[in-house]
Amino acid sequence: MNTPLILVIFGITGDLTKRLLFPAICNLGSAGLLDPNIRIIGLGSENRTIDVFRSTMTDNIKQFVMNPKSQEFGLSLIKNIDYVHGDFNDPDLYEQLKNHMDAVYEEAKIIKNALFYLAVPPTFFGSITTALGQAGMLEEKENYFRRVVIEKPFGNDSISAKALNQTLLSVAKEDQLFRIDHFLGKETVQNIMALRFANSIFEPIWNRNYIDSIQLTVAETLGVEARARYYDKTGALRDMVPNHLLQVLSLVAMESPTSLDAVDIQNEKEKVFHAIQRFEPEDVLKYAIRGQYDAYRTEPNVAPDSAIETYVALKLNINNWRWLGVPFYIRTGKRLQRRTSEVVIRFKRPPSYLFKDIPHCEGSDNLLRIHLQPDEGVSFRFSAKVPGPIMTLGDVDMRFQYKDYFGASCSTGYEALLYDCINGDHTLFPRADMVEAGWDIIQPVLDVWSTLKPRHFPNYTTGSWGPKEADDLLAQEGRQWIL
Repeated sequence: MNTPLILVIFGITGDLTKRLLFPAICNLGSAGLLDPNIRIIGLGSENRTIDVFRSTMTDNIKQFVMNPKSQEFGLSLIKNIDYVHGDFNDPDLYEQLKNHMDAVYEEAKIIKNALFYLAVPPTFFGSITTALGQAGMLEEKENYFRRVVIEKPFGNDSISAKALNQTLLSVAKEDQLFRIDHFLGKETVQNIMALRFANSIFEPIWNRNYIDSIQLTVAETLGVEARARYYDKTGALRDMVPNHLLQVLSLVAMESPTSLDAVDIQNEKEKVFHAIQRFEPEDVLKYAIRGQYDAYRTEPNVAPDSAIETYVALKLNINNWRWLGVPFYIRTGKRLQRRTSEVVIRFKRPPSYLFKDIPHCEGSDNLLRIHLQPDEGVSFRFSAKVPGPIMTLGDVDMRFQYKDYFGASCSTGYEALLYDCINGDHTLFPRADMVEAGWDIIQPVLDVWSTLKPRHFPNYTTGSWGPKEADDLLAQEGRQWIL
């Protein structure tokens, strides 16, 4: 669908826009997935002339848009980008924006569709959306739409998330709001549904009868880098768990939706969120692990006695028919041994192991691994006989990689999300109730951790796999992290 519209970007001079959002726009445009008449209005606090602004945008396109065809599209788009500067809290800015949009609609002869993208700090989410509503810019007619795109984080605890949703929904309808979680734009995350529901071999065994446990890992080798001011008030739990990790978990654990309609998919994901067992305070001490890497407190803009976690591991239980008794282990952290994001489904051993008394035939667990990044794909580990006269078992890995079968792409992960925003598809976007449920799951952990400060921070070395307590979390039940 090529939908004519004005894309209004609040924070167009920021890092998110130049590194991710605008390259995604260029990739969509070069693929013929944007209306050739698309217009962009950028808003920023810096007082720049239109010539200086367009010159900067040109430089950014040349630096951050990797695909030559996409870069060509981006450079051709420069003439259709305008810039408005001002204070995001000033009502006059929104009157100025409204007049500017009306002039563009008239000049370009396009329908009055508008997508407002908030690439700004979260403190502006509520105020900008409210101001747009008060200026009448969120009013929709039968022949055009008005939508608002909001980056994470959606609040920083249960109370603030509910307050933000209340503010947003006071001026806009739920179907006008698109809460972006860029993790859900990854091809391999979207492939989870295809893997489960388009292949008859998986769904019959996708349950407590055959699966021993499930692990979700998002590991980074980088530290906090330039995000220290934000991160030292946030931490790994808030930054990663209620959005990225729980969203992926819901795709792994959900029941089959009745259709690919966004509402049907969201309803099944929401059921998973509500089936996750809530932590009691004593559960937090047993099943929630936090860590901090050794050099964190020496990073610029980090408090020398910081108690913020850079690592978190949790054991979650889903109390429904499919998953009762199957633990879900999730972990994420910085300065770990390897950059990787993956889901590992560990299957149960056969009930009577035929080869148990034969040397060198111990065999290994069957593992289905969904590699989210950096080597996107799926692999499956099983046991096979090693060639020779003696019965010996060895591990075999069958692996599918996207780049081998479908070719590599210069995707930022925002292409699918932005395309869906333009076309009104909410499949990859959490609703208000899902956002609130995600925070409700981790709020008991936040409460306990805010009361009981960590005793042994820092507690893991750079380049390791995190604190020993995270290994103990699985070892106490006879399991271990799959590396």
